[in-house]
Amino acid sequence: MTAKGAGPAGSAAGPASGPPAASPTELRNDKTFDIDALPTLTLLERLNDEDATVAAAVRQALPDLARVVDAADRALRADGGRVHYFGAGTSGRLAVLDAAELGPTFDLPPGMLVAHIAGGQAALTEAVESAEDDEASGAADAAQVTAADVVIGLSASGSAAYVAGALASARRAGAFTALFTANPHAPIAADADVVVCARTGPEAITGSTRLKAGTAEKLLLNSFSTALMVRDGRTYSNLMVRLTPMNAKLRARQARLLSQASGAADADCAAALSAAGGDVRLALVALLSGADTVTSQVALARADGMVRAAIELAAALGDGSR
Repeated sequence: MTAKGAGPAGSAAGPASGPPAASPTELRNDKTFDIDALPTLTLLERLNDEDATVAAAVRQALPDLARVVDAADRALRADGGRVHYFGAGTSGRLAVLDAAELGPTFDLPPGMLVAHIAGGQAALTEAVESAEDDEASGAADAAQVTAADVVIGLSASGSAAYVAGALASARRAGAFTALFTANPHAPIAADADVVVCARTGPEAITGSTRLKAGTAEKLLLNSFSTALMVRDGRTYSNLMVRLTPMNAKLRARQARLLSQASGAADADCAAALSAAGGDVRLALVALLSGADTVTSQVALARADGMVRAAIELAAALGDGSR
């Protein structure tokens, strides 16, 4: 037998193996035993082969992810409801990134989706490895969670004590809890109402969950937050209608999406946007319903900000006034 830890320089590499209780992310990958002896292009191809398996693993987790999206949608519609992410290391950094992008992209108000990372802000740019093991810190960071909230813990191995502390605290507060992981037997799953597991298996580099497991978490977070924003009425069709025009690129995108959605001339889109005070949703309702801005505003309010429903309502209100 090959000695434990022997690589391709040893006599022969055995199958992927590890302690019975180990997360799959900690097992050795028998497809990459020789990775340190490969030419650069072949090495990259081997890594890419492993990455290519991630989307299929995420696909299998979508039914569970859908339950979390629906719970989060209910939370955001409730009075005072929020969504919280808790993660350590790569998981925490991905959570912070996802949360940070929702304001400029979908005009989500600050505080509606909050990301917490073990070790605090310093852990965003420097490793604070010991913070992952601080269960009390996770519980303390979750002290603001209420029963109206949804809490999502992220832990590739399913064993981060910081995340365990946050989930347990959130469960005691009565919040809906979920765990995103790559370990189907995650030790900290007991405090999660839903476990969303992308079974990405052993990493190309043993234990380096910034690779496949991290990619899976990024895909899960992208899908979760995007679906949540769609459910919250922040798109019309596949167009972003709640984006905040903070720079020239976004201002140009506003005009372009109005044209794409309505087929109206650029001048008409600009006029509608001006009449709507820069509110893309209001301009879009007016353009597509044929109603004036005031009627469109009433319809949008009655439709709880949902553009598709507001267009139909504005058209009906407009007909009724004629």
